[in-house]
Amino acid sequence: MDVSRKTDYALRMIAELVANEDGVLSVRTAARESGVPYSFARSIQRDLAAAGLVSNSRGAAGGMRLAVDPRKTTLLQVVEAVQGPVTLSCCETSGADGAPCPNRAQCRYASLWCGAEGLLRAYFGSVTLRQLLVEGLLPRACATFELASGDEGA
Repeated sequence: MDVSRKTDYALRMIAELVANEDGVLSVRTAARESGVPYSFARSIQRDLAAAGLVSNSRGAAGGMRLAVDPRKTTLLQVVEAVQGPVTLSCCETSGADGAPCPNRAQCRYASLWCGAEGLLRAYFGSVTLRQLLVEGLLPRACATFELASGDEGA
């Protein structure tokens, strides 16, 4: 998975909104405070609004405001709102018409890639915006490698 520049910028803007949780923040101010080019910030604002993460208001006192509870909204939700599903491989979608890969059943790596993808999604989904941005907490990565049944003698 490659975290896009757009996702990085969106997360910076979300951090500004979480810090200003009860107020309205202009896109220009959010862009300036988070080091995001204004024209890019406008595009990100539209994506965040389309995902329901921010609400927009027009007028002299207009801008955007956090539309979700940062105690319940995860990093995974923000990442997927901006760049789509978190994926590491195309095992699930590389077949005809988006079906799973036709080689998946005999592929020695499919379960590895799919497992790693699951770990990454769980990791991003285990931390809320409040934990990350206000409390400074990070999830602990605790993945383990275990042999699947029948592999003990290999």
